[in-house]
Amino acid sequence: MRPVLILMLLAVVGHAIAGDQPQWGQRFTRNMVSTETGLPDTFDPDTGKNLKWSAELGSSTYSTPVVAQGKVFIGTNNSPGHDPRHRGDRGVLKCFDERTGTFLWQLVVPKLPHDPYLDCPGVGITSTAVVEQERVYIVSNRGEVLCLDIHGQSNGNDGPYQDEAIHAAPPGHPPIAVANTDADILWIFDMRRELGINTHDSANVSVLLHDRYLYVSTPNGVNYTHRHRPAPQAPGLIVLDKYTGHLVAQDNTGIGERIFHSTFSSPSLGEVNGRPLVFYGGADGVCYAFEALSTHAPTTLRLVWKFDTDPTAPKENISQYQGNREESPSSIIGMPVFHQNRIYVAAGGDPWHGKRQAWLQCIDATRTGDVTRTALLWSYPLNRHCIGTPAVYDGMVFIGDFGRTLHCVDAQTGRAHWTHETKGEIWGSPLVADGKVFFGTKLGEFWVLAASKEKKVLHSLRFDSPIHTTPVAANRTLFVATMKRLYAFQASP
Repeated sequence: MRPVLILMLLAVVGHAIAGDQPQWGQRFTRNMVSTETGLPDTFDPDTGKNLKWSAELGSSTYSTPVVAQGKVFIGTNNSPGHDPRHRGDRGVLKCFDERTGTFLWQLVVPKLPHDPYLDCPGVGITSTAVVEQERVYIVSNRGEVLCLDIHGQSNGNDGPYQDEAIHAAPPGHPPIAVANTDADILWIFDMRRELGINTHDSANVSVLLHDRYLYVSTPNGVNYTHRHRPAPQAPGLIVLDKYTGHLVAQDNTGIGERIFHSTFSSPSLGEVNGRPLVFYGGADGVCYAFEALSTHAPTTLRLVWKFDTDPTAPKENISQYQGNREESPSSIIGMPVFHQNRIYVAAGGDPWHGKRQAWLQCIDATRTGDVTRTALLWSYPLNRHCIGTPAVYDGMVFIGDFGRTLHCVDAQTGRAHWTHETKGEIWGSPLVADGKVFFGTKLGEFWVLAASKEKKVLHSLRFDSPIHTTPVAANRTLFVATMKRLYAFQASP
């Protein structure tokens, strides 16, 4: 067996045995499927049925929780704000005790000043963290990639970064004294300063960790007019050294010139014909495959193939289609999922400014070059915009859309097995675990269906506020984040 494949399998097996969920989706592939069993079929936060604990978040949560080493990490905003040292609008990453839900520490990041389109007011940190050993990697609301100590400041300020007091203070304000409940920043890579990117709305990207490298989508987008691209030459995908935060490589695809709105997708990885490839959903509606870096890293990522998910969409003067709900360019917002030499990815019009059409597509990942005309295996039309990531399980693909529908599609043919209508839009991704499909909606509905080719509703309930996140299964516990609270459900003995 090839050494690279052996290492990847060992990493996945080790992850499964541990029962943790230290990243968004499965390690590398991003498939929204968990090996956890013993999850509750029914639960209710109001009555306390199968409720292990719940913890208050901010008022706006778009980050999916991750679970590692007895801790739970999730991004949110600073409303209402419980620390008197940090008042007003901020981005926040919170860390809780996995067993009790007790708050342990938090990263608090001031908002970018002057232009609200650079850092959307009230939104907070939307990135989903990734954890490896003693390190937590996150992208802040200011477009910074940060490496944090998993223990926060409870074991001291480890460095080499020592300016947490300055970092926590808004521009023009004095440093804020560091406390034990603050994050311990080990290094920072500021994508705005180092790459010249123009952040737009929120930095929703999540880091992909492979070997010693971090693959990061740059949250580059248009300016406040939604018609100008201030950073057309900025890269769309970069690679950092996980130990130092130094820039190692970047793409040269010119994505920045073709951005219709902003960059929201995050990369995935899988092995094809003996070599690991990094898959990236571009803000230009193109899915890219790059060769993953080895020890001898090039400065430019090597493109293996590219696939345009909407080749007949407008490609010139794309700004004129802003707000056009019938005709516009397409983009990829969810993550491409790698499964059995195929890529499953949702693409289509931008939910805020583009056309309503969207598709779930299946791509042959074994080809090379421009594979737009040769690699499409099937395309399944969705009801409306889609920003989710598919869950591929037992020959089925599950995904939700803004058309208030969850779809169960045959993974080989692209034909629908069934659909399930909801009252609210589905923003987050479905999770498949323990033979069930878990997902929430913008109206706070939460559904549990059987993960089977015949539709069967097992449970439904209404939470306190909208759900824009993906449910997470770890250590026989189901974690659900609403806009305002994080819930942990566990089946009663």
